[in-house]
Amino acid sequence: MLCTVLLLLLPALTLGNNCSEHCKACGGPEKDQCLQCLPGFALHDTECVDIDECGTELDRCPSDAYCINTHSSYECRSCDPACVGCMGSGPARCRKCAPGYRSSDLKCLDIDECGEEVLACSDVNALCVNTEGSFQCQCAPGFTRKGTKCLRDQSPVGGERGLLDELQDDELEVLKQMFFGVLLCALATLAAKGDMMFTSMFIGALAATAGYWLSDKSDRLFDSFVKGN
Repeated sequence: MLCTVLLLLLPALTLGNNCSEHCKACGGPEKDQCLQCLPGFALHDTECVDIDECGTELDRCPSDAYCINTHSSYECRSCDPACVGCMGSGPARCRKCAPGYRSSDLKCLDIDECGEEVLACSDVNALCVNTEGSFQCQCAPGFTRKGTKCLRDQSPVGGERGLLDELQDDELEVLKQMFFGVLLCALATLAAKGDMMFTSMFIGALAATAGYWLSDKSDRLFDSFVKGN
């Protein structure tokens, strides 16, 4: 009797391309005539519907990833760096905040260690630079890292340059001539035994010469003075 029923039903069973989408076996071409579904689909009221693996125990995503349902399957996507385990994308879907982050307004946000810790960098010659989830200690300008310490950069061999080192050869020659001129004026004034005319000439010549040179080189002298050279 059972064999007779099966033989009667066999002509109505269709396999292959004649079935509707997602059907592996069917009783007709319509989608509500499915008898067996393709992998990734489940039979529901004679229709094949997609299985949401993420809503069941079928997904095999690691602890640092979350599940995304796809057509007939699923994908595992990495959690946000702020998360230790997550339920979706972004810092608002974390199960727990990662080190260097804290929960704020239902999100895991980066902690600014440089702003919260008085001595984030133990080396007084280092500057704290906040990074995502952490921070770095970088040597201040004029210092270079040697091992675990920031040491001051060495001055160039020969020491710092002085004021005269900044002058050109022709400028030095003019300066020498001025020096000898002033010296001669002083000797002439002394030879005049205090005569007011020679004294006035000496003062006038000195003032005129110095005023000319300073007006021409004032910027250089001022910059050198400010820089400590």
